[in-house]
Amino acid sequence: MAISTRVALRTTALAFSAALALAACSGSGSSSGSGGSGRPSGTVKAGSGTQVKVTESEYALKLSRSSFTPGTYTFTVDNVGKTVHALEVDGPGVSDARTKNVQGGGETSVTVTLKKGGYDLYCPVDGHKGLGMEQHIVVG
Repeated sequence: MAISTRVALRTTALAFSAALALAACSGSGSSSGSGGSGRPSGTVKAGSGTQVKVTESEYALKLSRSSFTPGTYTFTVDNVGKTVHALEVDGPGVSDARTKNVQGGGETSVTVTLKKGGYDLYCPVDGHKGLGMEQHIVVG
C-alpha cells in the first residue's frame, strides 16, 4: 500500500474518531432533572431582560454582576475554557433552566425570570459543579 494511501486512511480514521468523541461529549441541550414537559420553568423569550455575562473556564464561573433584584435576566455564557460547558439555573420558580452545551470559545444564553430568594447557577456537565463551577446568588 502506498504511503499516501496509508496517510489518507489514518487521517480519515482520526477525523472519524474525533467526530464520534465530539458527538458523545455534546448534549441535546435538554436536562434530565425533574421530568415533566422537558421545558424549563421560569424562562421567557430569549434575549430579553437584563444582560449578565457569565465567563466559564476550567473550572470556575464568574458573573459580571453580584447584585440582583426581581426581574428577567439573560445569562450569556462565554466559554473561555477548552472543554464543553453549559449553565443551569435553579431556584424559586425556576427549575432546570439551562443553556445548550457549548464548546470552548463559544457562546450561548438562557433567559429566566427571578423572584426573591436564592438561586444556584452551575455547569451541569458531568462533574463540573463539584470541581467549582457553581455560584449562589440572592435576589432581594
